[in-house]
Amino acid sequence: MTERRDFRDEVRAFVAELVPAGWRGIGELDGAAHAEFRDRARKELARRGWVAPAWPQRYGGAGLGPAELVVLVEELTGAGVPFGSDNDAFGISMLGNTMLRWSPPALLERFLPRIVSGEYVFAQGFSEPGAGSDLAALALRAVREGDRWVLHGQKLWSSGAHRANWMFVLARTDPAAPAHRGISMLLVPLDQPGVEVRPIRNITGDSDFNEVFFDGATTGADLVVGELNQGWTVAMTLLGFERGETALHAPIRFRNELRRLVELVRERGLGADPDVRLRLARCHVQVEQLRCHGLRTAARLVAGQEPGPDAAAFKLLWSEYHRVVTELAVDVLGLDALVPSGRPSPNWFHTDDPGAPNSSASWTSVWLNARAGTIYAGSSQVQRGIVGEMLLGLPKEPRPARR
Repeated sequence: MTERRDFRDEVRAFVAELVPAGWRGIGELDGAAHAEFRDRARKELARRGWVAPAWPQRYGGAGLGPAELVVLVEELTGAGVPFGSDNDAFGISMLGNTMLRWSPPALLERFLPRIVSGEYVFAQGFSEPGAGSDLAALALRAVREGDRWVLHGQKLWSSGAHRANWMFVLARTDPAAPAHRGISMLLVPLDQPGVEVRPIRNITGDSDFNEVFFDGATTGADLVVGELNQGWTVAMTLLGFERGETALHAPIRFRNELRRLVELVRERGLGADPDVRLRLARCHVQVEQLRCHGLRTAARLVAGQEPGPDAAAFKLLWSEYHRVVTELAVDVLGLDALVPSGRPSPNWFHTDDPGAPNSSASWTSVWLNARAGTIYAGSSQVQRGIVGEMLLGLPKEPRPARR
């Protein structure tokens, strides 16, 4: 208990040195000032190993235990200090943790420190026009030519690819093998001829995800995560980490977001409305359930255990919850939601950062993104299937008859 208290004091001292006097959170910064502080904060976090806090120190992490990890996330989030960059979700939470499970030391020593430093910025290359929830239908092919792989095909919905210089790509390396086999996970540099990244504008007006075309692009023959043609197994590990890592960060963000919603309810004079109070109470209960689930998941991750099928349960719970809470916010805004004003939220996963005004635009923008949360990283229907079959022991759904 004393060690945890000492570490909390250390994190608070770090925040006090990092932020200016009168700091209320990064939400009070805009434009160039926002970007400059975010870059500076990440560099300082990386210097202490706190960008990848649970990784071994030899790879640029800090080797923190679960209790310290929770303290770090609570303090940084509560102080309105960004926890790394947007693409760190791909390079650190997903790829780095998967490589620690599947890759040899030489590959770890080459990539992990450079991911922590920000030299290597990763995006995810899984979905394709004909392979979304049915990921085994992917068609992008990689052909071995000497000491390199040559890639031909397309990836879709690649979030942050326009900011990345590397991508972990699921490619078909043995076209004669069955659908779930003959797939490998390759590490591919994006800054080369034969790669084209095209941003896609979404319903909020942003262009955060992309389609990526590979036309003769190459990568080294040794840049395979896990065994050759065993990419499906590696990908399932990565998706488990994607859903599991969210369990630590998301409940803390949702707690802060719910506080902002309570403030909005009071500003609108709806604090005594029985329907609003009931819906807020339900949201509070769900956030606390998610927080307890997150603490349990964090302990498993730091102990070196891969996230199991219960990560699917958490993905289902948080994505459906966020759809509900943002719908409540839009109802509280009333007609103002039709003509939103103020700054939209820069985040997909929660309303604006600490320190920002409680604007209608921040709530409506995150409401528009919330329904997408029930689709990406595995749709709610897919998660329910995993929970039913792998946690509850229910029989598998009958497959459609082959033509």
